[in-house]
Amino acid sequence: MVNQLPLSETDLAPTQKSADGTNVIAADLAYRTMSIVNVVFYGDPMSPDPWVLIDTGLSASADKIKACASLRFGDARPAAIVMTHAHFDHAGSVERLASFWEVPVFAHPLERPYLEGQASYPPADPMAGGGAMTLLSPLYPRSPVDVRPWLKILPADQTVPGMPGWKWIHTPGHSPGHISLWRESDRTLISGDAIITTGQESAYEAIVQTPEMHGPPRYFTPDWEEAEKSVALVASLEPELIISGHGLPVKGQKNARDKLHRLAKSFRDIAVPKSGRYDLDPAKPGKSGDDAFR
Repeated sequence: MVNQLPLSETDLAPTQKSADGTNVIAADLAYRTMSIVNVVFYGDPMSPDPWVLIDTGLSASADKIKACASLRFGDARPAAIVMTHAHFDHAGSVERLASFWEVPVFAHPLERPYLEGQASYPPADPMAGGGAMTLLSPLYPRSPVDVRPWLKILPADQTVPGMPGWKWIHTPGHSPGHISLWRESDRTLISGDAIITTGQESAYEAIVQTPEMHGPPRYFTPDWEEAEKSVALVASLEPELIISGHGLPVKGQKNARDKLHRLAKSFRDIAVPKSGRYDLDPAKPGKSGDDAFR
């Protein structure tokens, strides 16, 4: 089991669980864990303003997401779906939901090939260290989804459609066009998989969600050089709240921020696997290439 930087229960952000299992963090922020991955709902149900869905979980999650959205927002469809990236556990239901709601799907330009049915992600790394999730990773889907009728590129000025006060930040490494979302006013970070708050290599940790400050999932991270830069970037933001793609939300109090800075400072020792398909050699396959909109 890969345990990177342990956190305690006191580091977890307080949440209130709704009847359907959705966890409410703030008036305009809630999330639901769909199997092993988090789906985030942005928007205040008491406000007439539209809401936004961030990531779409696994392929079997569409009906649950629609049910959660209906209970939280009634008949209102989202203004948009925003993708942190298009791995199978984050984009599994994007085709069904975009089609059902007839809404735009926003992503970084470097994720386009994986959202337009053009390219598969690099092979998983079963030798990246860890438990059953890592060993089974070659079986996980890598094929692209196709949301061309709804796909739009995120604005170059880093604003996020439907989310006033937020900006998107390019945090590649785990995927070429991976983004995180940042709200300066209350220092809230939706990190996707740039950093996560539980170990994802072990099936036990993925299910129990043991709190820890953790780099991106090792088995699906082909560019460790870019991942290191991305963790340094999010650490420099000094977030007060972190909602990651895997694990429980974390308060940005001193201990959690200290662990985040330690992860950034000692990233190669803590997060990067000692052996495996990918390493920090820029000549190896899987590099993200173009640094557009970094």
